[in-house]
Amino acid sequence: MAKAEPGWQLIQGGRLADPGQRRAPLTDILIQDGIIREVGANLAAPEGTRILDASACLLHPGLVNAHTHGHGGLARGQGDRMSLETLLAAAPWFGGGRTLEDKRLSTLLCAAEMVAKGCTAAYDLTMEVPLPTTEGLDAIADAYATVGMRAMIAPMVADRSLYEAIPGLMDALPDKLRAEAEKIRFRPWQETINAMDSAFRSWRWASQDIRFAVGPTIPHHCSQEFLCGCRDLARKHGVGLHSHVGESKVQAVVGMQKYGMTLVHYMDSLGLIGPDFTVAHGIWLDDDDFRLLADRGASIAHNPASNMKLGNGMFRLKRALELGVNVGIGTDGVSSGDNSNMYEAMRLAAHTSHVQKPDPYEWATAEQVYRAGTLGSAKALGIEGIGAIAPGMKADIVFLDLHKTQWMPHNATLNQMIHAEDATGVRHVMIGGRFVYRDGRHTMLDMAKLAEEAEAARERLEAAATGAKALFEALEPVVASFCSGLAARPYHLSRYMCDAPNSGL
Repeated sequence: MAKAEPGWQLIQGGRLADPGQRRAPLTDILIQDGIIREVGANLAAPEGTRILDASACLLHPGLVNAHTHGHGGLARGQGDRMSLETLLAAAPWFGGGRTLEDKRLSTLLCAAEMVAKGCTAAYDLTMEVPLPTTEGLDAIADAYATVGMRAMIAPMVADRSLYEAIPGLMDALPDKLRAEAEKIRFRPWQETINAMDSAFRSWRWASQDIRFAVGPTIPHHCSQEFLCGCRDLARKHGVGLHSHVGESKVQAVVGMQKYGMTLVHYMDSLGLIGPDFTVAHGIWLDDDDFRLLADRGASIAHNPASNMKLGNGMFRLKRALELGVNVGIGTDGVSSGDNSNMYEAMRLAAHTSHVQKPDPYEWATAEQVYRAGTLGSAKALGIEGIGAIAPGMKADIVFLDLHKTQWMPHNATLNQMIHAEDATGVRHVMIGGRFVYRDGRHTMLDMAKLAEEAEAARERLEAAATGAKALFEALEPVVASFCSGLAARPYHLSRYMCDAPNSGL
């Protein structure tokens, strides 16, 4: 991450987003060594303070992405009509053959987009095959440091393939395809745990707020022994756990079939769920699941774009908040949500809340969505001092241009931020008191060079993935048909809009 600008800085003339006021008031922000010291009107500053003019700017805390996948950066735009399960089947095609530099570049592409769109910290569930490596995770961390972001990096790990994890799927494949699917094997769980432990012990980024977490990818893609190993590793090092839980109906049905309980209750029975645990997606969670997460102090990362694109259904944002769950907002990866725009993610979080019930008083408010995209996500990451502009907080500040059309006229700040801002208004982004993006340009990146590197990597990886793509194209119809059949089975909760009359909402 960029080092904080030393000394004193005073931001003057800007309007500060305030959930308590309809229209952002003129506010000064006094910063010392990257930390906010005072917020108010007409602030005095020590002699020698650097004055920063924020006239015609709306100031808000850096947005926090509660769930993304940096390894997907080089796979942007690859899939259209894919379910979650067919997307997982495409993983060897999308993400195979990566060099160490590819891993860094893929993450760098995502981080560059996030910063340019007002996001200053992210929870990145990244994947390396066949095992997480110290060198690979270090390269991924270096990508965030190069852009200037804060990040929580969780190796996304499993010890069962898609074909082993979903009962009956392997048997549904024709003999020739089954033989190919049986070759897709993960390493023994002890090797994966040891690899993560080694990477953690070599971690050199914590002082820059680029930290380590553990990401058992999907509960039934992990043996019980592996889940417990992830739990113990996280507890040993005092780090977070993050898992895709109830993202698709297939997951929900398989969980009940395998464990006789919901996936949330199963993971809780193994002791994984606590204040450092984040559920990714959580679409197919019922009220008891929400209550359990709230009681344990856990979080949910809501990813509305990919929830819809992959056909997984509608997350009950308002209900989760009512039952006391901390909810953050994420973009998911750019191969599943297709961009890293937190403004769009917040807008979709609001709008998908609106279409689930006819009573407007049962919809999430703009203030609730704004909080989810800032403080709610910050809590999910577990990085202190981010998500708000207040004394003692880190100076992660976004400057929006109030001369952009989405702010003409400026009637109601949070309403317009959630429902109108699309990231084209981002003028500057400050992280820890240093501008990492200024006047619409990255200060720490050569974007033309980055584009050349991305195209060169795309061309090379595309040529190398011919066989993996052909295998996916043969597997996809079977995976899609089998998983659609699983999703047609009854479940005590429905999150598809086509089932709304019987949704039990």
